[in-house]
Order: sequence, then C-alpha cells, then structure tokens
Amino acid sequence: MSPRWTGKCANCNEWNTFVEEAPTPAKIARRSGSVASKLEPVALKDIGGFDDVRFKTGIAEFDRVLGGGLVAGSVVLLGGDPGIGKSTLMLQVALRLRDKVVLYITGEESLKQIKLRAERLGTESNSVLLLPETNLELISDVIERGNPDVVIVDSIQTMFRPDLESSPGSVGQVRESTALLTRMAKSKSIPLVLIGHVTKEGILAGPRVIEHMVDTVMQFEGERHYSYRILRATKNRFGSTNEIGIFEMHDDGMHEVKNPSEVFLSERTYGASGATIVATLEGTRPILIEVQALVSTTSYGLPQRTATGFDLRRLQMLLAVLEKRVGLNLGSHDVFVNVAGGIRVDEPAADLGIASSIVSSLRDIPVDSQAVAIGEIGLGGEIRTIAHSERRVQEAAKLGFKRIIVPKNNLKHLKSANGISIVGVETIVQAIKELVG
Repeated sequence: MSPRWTGKCANCNEWNTFVEEAPTPAKIARRSGSVASKLEPVALKDIGGFDDVRFKTGIAEFDRVLGGGLVAGSVVLLGGDPGIGKSTLMLQVALRLRDKVVLYITGEESLKQIKLRAERLGTESNSVLLLPETNLELISDVIERGNPDVVIVDSIQTMFRPDLESSPGSVGQVRESTALLTRMAKSKSIPLVLIGHVTKEGILAGPRVIEHMVDTVMQFEGERHYSYRILRATKNRFGSTNEIGIFEMHDDGMHEVKNPSEVFLSERTYGASGATIVATLEGTRPILIEVQALVSTTSYGLPQRTATGFDLRRLQMLLAVLEKRVGLNLGSHDVFVNVAGGIRVDEPAADLGIASSIVSSLRDIPVDSQAVAIGEIGLGGEIRTIAHSERRVQEAAKLGFKRIIVPKNNLKHLKSANGISIVGVETIVQAIKELVG
C-alpha cells in the first residue's frame, strides 16, 4: 500500500504492479449494543461432529484429487495455462452431474460457444443452466432465486463488483469477487468451483490471498505438445494434496487415464542406450516412466546441462557424484536429460534411473530393458532408503518386468511379487554394474 503511485514495488521488485483503488467505507459494529451482546464463544466440547456431505462427479480422476468428490459449501480454485482444458474439464463435470442442478457462469465465452463444446463432448444434460454474466450483483441474485446444487464460475478474473471503481481482473476486484462468492457458497452450502488464469510464471493470477480464502487449490498441468494433462492439488482442506489425476486430451474432451504406467511406456525403444525405467510415486499411485539421457562431447568451452521434467540442480549434483564416486569424466561432455511423456518427476527416488541413463549413454551400452530402478543417491555415492517400495515393486511386476533394483535397506520389507527378482544395492557403483554392466 502506498499513498501515491509508485513505478517499482519495494517488496516484490516488479514494475507497474500498483493498482489505484478508491477506499470503501467500512461499517464497524459498536462494542456495546444488541449486535455485540449476541456474540458468545462456544466451547469446543459442545460443537457437534461434522459429517461432510460429499458427492462424486462421475469423473474418477477428478474425484481422486478432490479427496472423494465435491463437498457441500466447499470452494475450489482451478488454475492452468490458457488452452490446457480447464473449461472443457469443468463442462464435462457439469454434464456428468445429471441429478444435480449446475449453474455454469461464463464470463469469457458466449452461449453458442459453450453449446458447440457440449455437442463436441457428445453428452447432453437438462440440469445444466448457463448464465453469461460478469456483474456479481446480478449473479448473486440469480443464485439466491435459483438455489442451484453446484456453481461453476469461468473465470474469476472476469467477474466484477459494481461498487468498486477498479476494472475487472484487478487485484481488488478479484479479491472482493472471491470473497463475495465464498460467503455465498458457505452460507447456502453450495459447492463452488472457480476457474482462474495463471501468469507467465505459471502461478495463479491475482492476489495470493484468494488461495487462502478457498478450500482447495488445483493446478492443471501439461505440455502443449503432449496430449496428457495432470491435475494436481496444492491445497485441500477436505483431502490429501498428494493425489494426482491424469487425463488425455481428445477431440471429444478429456479421457481418464486408468493405467498411466502402460501409457507412458507404450512408445519406449528397446535396445537403445541412455534409457531407464523408473518407478515413481505420485501421491498413493505408483507410475512407471522412462527417463532418457544423451551424453555427447561438447563443442563449447562450457558443457551444457539441460533437464526436461527433472530438477536441473539435482542433475548437476548427480553428475558431480558420478565424477567423484564412479570416476566418470563428464566435464567435457554435454548432458541432456528428459522424462518421456511430458510428466515431471520431483521425488529423489528417480536419482538411480537418471544416473544409470547417463552412464548408459556415455558408454553407449543399453540398460537392461527388463529392469526397473528406484533409489535416492547420496553425496557419498550411497543408495538411500525410499518410501512405499512395496507399491513400486507390485506395479513393476504387474507390467511384466523381471528385475527391480532397490536400496538394500528396503529389502527387509519387500516380498517377491509375480516372480519379479528384487536386487538390493548399497552404492551407485553396485547399481551401475547391475543395470549397465
């Protein structure tokens, strides 16, 4: 806050982020009187239990991320890049809720555009009501009179309150619009879904306070050049934030991916060097993916290190461990790492797969195509224990792999599943001998 216009914000160091807002008079209740006399604290033991009224949307991957379905009175904020499929997914959700009256408020598209999208999805519903409006005074009146079961707002950046002088999409309008819709959803116990834009950095546009106001924040992720989309919860008051939902974009909408491991491995190349299968864990779901590496002699004085779908700083750490503990000369080579399928891997259990792919590409020797690698690599070259190894082994066995390389300390908790051989290793040198030879 500043009493005058400022070009550069002293807090975030960004230019032209200050927005002029007219002060709104606040009504302050007197400390004495009828209003104050009715305020009484409630003892914790006197508060009854809360049985959340949760209902499924009919899209299992969407319900998984929510924690089992939509909760009455909950507010969900869904963000994602333009064109990634936010509106398509939410229209599919609205059309699947056949026994619920869904009010779909659109501030960006016309009714004919939404009609065309619904026809493309191939699903019809008589319980979906469309409202092309951005004035929240009119919208709140429609909600009061109609009393719908679910409300979807596309998007929150287009909504505005006429009592504020700032334009739609400004910091004040987004904050106050979210606050008004949230109060209405809580008071009438209506599930509310807000679709939000993201900035160039990939974060939700608008003040960060709106993420604190809502109950659930979900991010729709995916590469433009891939058909796969990942729905991830970064905040959830009614469920876990570890679950993800995987979709595939088609002409007739978003299709759920029931077996993501099989999909991500469908285009793997056998016999090629620099590729390892890794068992990663997304929430409670194990997923087998292929991590690829390409090591080539550098043509510049400074070798390149490029990572797609993997943390670049962690890649640099793994290269240092391979040079120090394994004796590889990587200082004169460019290293490129890619996680196939457009998915992003953040957990340390993928370290062993990345390292074996780098060694395989450097030596031009293929990794065992029937082996899966999991394990975190420490700075001393040791293979450290990972969590939920049983689920990873079961997923590898289900897809027909013959061997899985795991940290030795995980062996005491593992049992062979469907004939898969479980090999425990203590150091990166032992692991490379098992995978590359």
